[in-house]
Amino acid sequence: MGISGVLRAPVEGRTWREFGYLVLGLPLSLLYGSLTITGISLGAGLLVTFLGIPVLAGVLAMCRGFGRIERARVRGLLRVAVAEPAPVRAQKPGAFAAMGALLKSGSAWRHVLYSVVHFPWAVFAFCVSLVFWAYGWAFLLYPVWFWVFPTYTDQPGLQLFQNDDYSFFLDSPGEIALTCLTGLGFTLATPWVVRALTTVDRVLVAALLGPSRLDHRVTELESDRGVVVDNAAADLRRIERDLHDGAQARLVALAMDLGLAKEKLAEDPRTAARMVDEAHGEVKIALQELRDLARGIHPAVLTDRGLDAALSSVAARCAVPVRVAVDLPERPASAVEGIAYFTVSELLQNISKHAGARTAAVDVWRSGGRLLIQVADDGRGGASAAGAGAGTGLAGLTERLDAVDGVLVVDSPAGGGTTVTAELPWRSR
Repeated sequence: MGISGVLRAPVEGRTWREFGYLVLGLPLSLLYGSLTITGISLGAGLLVTFLGIPVLAGVLAMCRGFGRIERARVRGLLRVAVAEPAPVRAQKPGAFAAMGALLKSGSAWRHVLYSVVHFPWAVFAFCVSLVFWAYGWAFLLYPVWFWVFPTYTDQPGLQLFQNDDYSFFLDSPGEIALTCLTGLGFTLATPWVVRALTTVDRVLVAALLGPSRLDHRVTELESDRGVVVDNAAADLRRIERDLHDGAQARLVALAMDLGLAKEKLAEDPRTAARMVDEAHGEVKIALQELRDLARGIHPAVLTDRGLDAALSSVAARCAVPVRVAVDLPERPASAVEGIAYFTVSELLQNISKHAGARTAAVDVWRSGGRLLIQVADDGRGGASAAGAGAGTGLAGLTERLDAVDGVLVVDSPAGGGTTVTAELPWRSR
């Protein structure tokens, strides 16, 4: 930020919103803290009776309500969107189950902690920000209002200090100018002090009033499960389409040809023999299509001999020469092995169709708890996962890997070839 940005900061909307957030935080925090501490103390004291449990549950529910207010304040004044925590769900219907779920909710207790911890911080932030704000603007504008002292009081100016023998007033032109410069320094520093204070509030709200890491993980897994289900459904539709349009249609035509040959057998054996010969060729083509389809589902060579042999087989069918190097101490789990195989297969298919490369290389190795795959070519480059349609090409690979906690990184400068690195979690058989 340049000098103009520093000079604009005291009058920017962001500074005023953040200062308003800190000023409003003190009375709200006083309300939150007093009600929470009183409620917790009352509930703890009543635990010797049955009444303590509903009181504590009510306090937890109240603190979750405070959390909604604070998230709205942060969103409106600090422009920070904090996600809602996971809702409290009871295992069974009824008031007792709801109270039990609240008492066992880590999110609810974090809201209680926020209500208690935020009060002393709000007092500190309010005092510091108000002092900087008030002294800064008061000193900066001192040349405008210092005339109040000689006009309405017996003082020539603002009294800085006084003892029995001497009093010092800010009344000379030099003192007024120095006071104005001091106020300018305070005023220019105030936005950065306020931003530092509100940064702590952002951290507190995100850590205590937002979803926990477990909530994030559950949401991520739910999203990944949806991607896996969608991919599985797409694969089933592809297999069904390939069977219907390919091998199935060919076998139907083959059955019709054999029926015609059977009819011709008695009256025209030569024509029937020619039709049977043509049907034999169709059988070979249908068998090849079924082999290709089976290989696309899960190749037998991968099951029998592992990644090295399976990837070498894929590389042999690529349109460009491919060097394959697989350095694994042991075979990974079948699911990981299958994902690695189809990742390399898709990438080599992209090279054959789009890269315009002369050579390519496939390297597979293990690093700690990750299986790493790198596919490189010397083609035209310019590939991008973001440029493809969702669920297809590199974008589709990114979604599939992300669904199993994998990562896909594409390095493809224009004219400089393409290097795609994929990471998968390692799981042994």
